Amino acid sequence: MLRIGLAGMAAALTVAVGSTTALAQQAQRPQIETTKVDGTDNVYIFRNGNHQSMFIVTKDGVIATDPIGYGRPTGGQDYVAEIKKVTDKPIKFLIYSHHHYDHIAGGKAFKDAGATIIAHKRAKERLAMLNDPNTPLPDQVVNDTGRTIKLGGTTLELKYLGLNHSDSSLVMRLPKEKIVFIVDTIPVGAFPGRGFIDIYPLETEEFIKKVLALDWDRLIPGHPGQPNGRLGTKKDAQDVLTLMQDASAEMKKSAQDGKCWEPAEKDFKLPKYANWPGYENGLPFVARRYCGLWGRGT
Repeated sequence: MLRIGLAGMAAALTVAVGSTTALAQQAQRPQIETTKVDGTDNVYIFRNGNHQSMFIVTKDGVIATDPIGYGRPTGGQDYVAEIKKVTDKPIKFLIYSHHHYDHIAGGKAFKDAGATIIAHKRAKERLAMLNDPNTPLPDQVVNDTGRTIKLGGTTLELKYLGLNHSDSSLVMRLPKEKIVFIVDTIPVGAFPGRGFIDIYPLETEEFIKKVLALDWDRLIPGHPGQPNGRLGTKKDAQDVLTLMQDASAEMKKSAQDGKCWEPAEKDFKLPKYANWPGYENGLPFVARRYCGLWGRGT
């Protein structure tokens, strides 16, 4: 009995030490960080806390994305300052990935710096109704057919691939570098979180299939990938698609038996994904969204 107790204590101590070490490493990471994407000449990731954006430096100016200033009064200015540490070229464009404030609030600093703001047409429609002082309206809009920006030898494609995490999300693809920037819809290495509550589930499956059909090797997500802030791969995108299909099928059975909301949500589990970071916190949101879909048709 003593040997078992000591072994248990040792295991618990190992877990505690490991957890403390992980928390310490996380705490040591600076709030703001700018890194160049490996293997590229001019593609950078700007991170502020748990949000991140992509910017590209060209000989004729900078293309930036997502100011991520929500809840950060100086977030936009901090982002502009980080760009100026990298280059003295003017910021020509700021592109909103979609209309959600946690990613695009804080654009005034870019507007003041002379940038032209671009977003999907529905992002402008929604932002115009909300009239948030921290989120300037786009100067130009992208229709469903998409748009290509060419600046200083760099080509950036702005693609609209249908409903997904929002109705205004743009996929940004750098064809030469084979990199895509996709915010929120495809989490990298983590279970979907609270953003899943207003997703378009069936349409998102089709969206991910369209993303997989594009020519790219690496995905820059709007939140750092797990573990260690890594970039995503096509396998990550396929894994999210498979997870959604599994969750949909599991909840559909309960919903058609009339168990939505409470009984179905209480019993809903996806043990195959229990080791994914964020599983325990994210599971209720996934359950609630699919109950809404299969239990109410919404």
